[in-house]
Amino acid sequence: MLLPYLEDYWADTVQQRGVHPLDTIGYPVNAPLTCRPDWRVEGQKPGTSLERLQTDALDAFGLSYGIANCIYGVQLLFSEDMAKAFARAINSWMAAEWLAKEPRLRASIVVPTQSPEFAAEEIDYWAQDKRFVQVLMIVMDEMPLGRRNYWPIYEAAQRHGLPVGIHAGSAYKNPVTPVGWPSYLVEDYCAQSLAFQSMTTSLICEGVFQKFRDLKVVFLESGVTWLPAHLWRLTKFWRGMRSEIPWVTEPPWEIARRHIRLSAQPLDGPGDAETIETIIEHLRSEDMLLFATDYPHWQYDGLAALPSGLSDGLIRKMMIDNPRATYSRL
Repeated sequence: MLLPYLEDYWADTVQQRGVHPLDTIGYPVNAPLTCRPDWRVEGQKPGTSLERLQTDALDAFGLSYGIANCIYGVQLLFSEDMAKAFARAINSWMAAEWLAKEPRLRASIVVPTQSPEFAAEEIDYWAQDKRFVQVLMIVMDEMPLGRRNYWPIYEAAQRHGLPVGIHAGSAYKNPVTPVGWPSYLVEDYCAQSLAFQSMTTSLICEGVFQKFRDLKVVFLESGVTWLPAHLWRLTKFWRGMRSEIPWVTEPPWEIARRHIRLSAQPLDGPGDAETIETIIEHLRSEDMLLFATDYPHWQYDGLAALPSGLSDGLIRKMMIDNPRATYSRL
């Protein structure tokens, strides 16, 4: 798939070394969560059919735009140079095979976070193409994402008016739980919300949002219900320990509401409207939720991606107003 988009040197390297495809790590082909049975196409990897994406996601919801996020595994590589080559190939493939063939599609820029300098170069390169509307990272990388090591990425994203999407997933260079390596996929999957809690704390406490005041961060497949309790806890401890991080001059609650957005699929809680409204009340904001489909994964609730009974005003904010405010290129 990517060989035609790799530079000759790297295409030869991949073939000579027998480099294993990187797209089956986070979403094993035969794992049930990878794709709903009715969306599987015989002889194709899940999510690789443009026609099915058009029918099952874009047409089914009457969407004006859909943002494609390619989770390929670039962050798994130890070579910065190879990661740079793969990121460029993935973004080139996305532009040629998807964006050029479907005008409703937009995409996120895959970046080689092994080298923030290379990542910033990739952002600068693809930001010229207005069909790329976001920078894509994963939540479990080599170190907490608030660390200054990653700041060149945020600087480049802010300079081009791009939000940073942080997607569930791991580079698997550290255990995926705080207490070590688990035995089963369900443990890995449930630990993703813990990772997003840690990244929320890191981004706020390290001062990312004080340094980059126009930056928006979108948590993708993070779930939603964990955030209010975590922000309450973080704000409580900030009040008692704020002398350690004097650059954080306002409560974490306020910072999160201004800078963090959440995709509403998969929704990690009851799907009834009353519970959703309670969650939003706990978030203290209707501006933080973004409509999402999570296509083609089985966690996705099909055409019930929006819980029934939500107010028209909230639906409009999730599907129109909030995305427009988050993604300036839409």
